[in-house]
Amino acid sequence: MGDRGGSEPPSGGSGCTNGVYPRPLPSRVRRPLGVCGDTPYHSGVTWVRTIPGPLRRPLSRLVRATWDAAGQLGAIGPDDERGRRFGKMGRGACLIFPQGAIYNEHLIQVGEETIVGPGVCLTAGMAPGQVMPTDPVVSIGSRCLIGRGSHIVGHWEIVIGDDIQTGPYVYITDQNHTYLDPVEPIGRQWPTEAAVRIGSGSWLGANAVILPGTQIGEHVVVAAGAVVRGEVPDRCVVAGVPARIVRRWVEGRGWVDEKDLTLS
Repeated sequence: MGDRGGSEPPSGGSGCTNGVYPRPLPSRVRRPLGVCGDTPYHSGVTWVRTIPGPLRRPLSRLVRATWDAAGQLGAIGPDDERGRRFGKMGRGACLIFPQGAIYNEHLIQVGEETIVGPGVCLTAGMAPGQVMPTDPVVSIGSRCLIGRGSHIVGHWEIVIGDDIQTGPYVYITDQNHTYLDPVEPIGRQWPTEAAVRIGSGSWLGANAVILPGTQIGEHVVVAAGAVVRGEVPDRCVVAGVPARIVRRWVEGRGWVDEKDLTLS
């Protein structure tokens, strides 16, 4: 067969796969002791994989069972002590463990059956005990799903409607730094706030950023990675940086690309 990885299986190998034998590992690469099978672990594998299988496997099951139990016990619902700190937490709402930063829960409202994914930061202000000018600062409607690792950081007013879903790592804020002074470091300049509203039935794709002052209508799709600012009408799709309308719902025609509307 020519030079296709060698005509003989290497020592300890599992033989031919699709007519090609795996090449032997370099002499400096060693399989850790106790690893069963023929997986060619490289030299960067952690020491844990060198634990003999009969001991490692039950330890692995114990770790997973402990993590599953922590997920059940660490979740925050309306009847939990932490849940009762919220300004409102509706029936069936849940903040999945492990949570991200949560500040000033008494200024945050979460509607019924809303699920907040793991690692989500949900804050009113930037530090515990911060005095805020409005109440509530953050309101999330019912039956929403906030994707893992997202940040909802309110300082003035963020209103998220009902039946809204987001992908992971979405960032929503109503505060922005200013840069009016060209000498003073931007981080030291006084920030500005503007209310944010997201209409019911909308979808925000992964890594979308919703900037202060944004007013998103109902049944809007925000594409992954879009940076949104300003007003977005009902029933449209926005994408890009900065986000622009790329499709709209037109009565009698359905979803129409924006470029086709421009040409017509």
